[in-house]
Amino acid sequence: MSAPRLFCGRYKCYARFNQLDEKKFEKMLPNLTLVLGGAASGKSLYGEQIINLTDAPKVYVATAQAFDNEMHAKIAQHKIQRGEGWITLEEPVAVASTLMSQPADHVVLVDCATLWLTNVLLADHDDAAMSDALCKALVTCPARVVVVSNEVGQGIVPDNALSRKFRNAQGRLNRMIAAEADCVVAVMAGLPLALKGRLPT
Repeated sequence: MSAPRLFCGRYKCYARFNQLDEKKFEKMLPNLTLVLGGAASGKSLYGEQIINLTDAPKVYVATAQAFDNEMHAKIAQHKIQRGEGWITLEEPVAVASTLMSQPADHVVLVDCATLWLTNVLLADHDDAAMSDALCKALVTCPARVVVVSNEVGQGIVPDNALSRKFRNAQGRLNRMIAAEADCVVAVMAGLPLALKGRLPT
């Protein structure tokens, strides 16, 4: 009779550890997550929230540049929203090299790919080549990465050539990142919808 009791005790212990492992796994992020959404949809907040599910050191790669008071205020609000405990790296263009320098035990939020692409285009860089390099860095980055990006293709056709070039380049970049991502999430009105993979909740 003692053997069955011993086996039962081990089984309960095994099951208990399994539950802990599953709970921990549910809080882990995949290697690459893309969060898409429109303006003020809650995509940045959602990206921050899923990274906060982990216990890893958190890195915020900020691509925004503050050229006016409105952008200064928006950046300040994002800092308040994130709270403490984040390592902030301001990098408007050289995001690819910044990603490759991150330790494997960190989690990185790139916010956002849209402002990064805007900076690239306004500086007359080769946007196609730099988008390719960014995607390669996202795939090979030692750390896990969450990328926030805008969906810009659901509005009217822009009335000038630069805006149309940007829209097309952004659509291409989003498709490239989505193809490589383990998880793609669309955020509308603050609500996440999994387009690829499972929601990291």
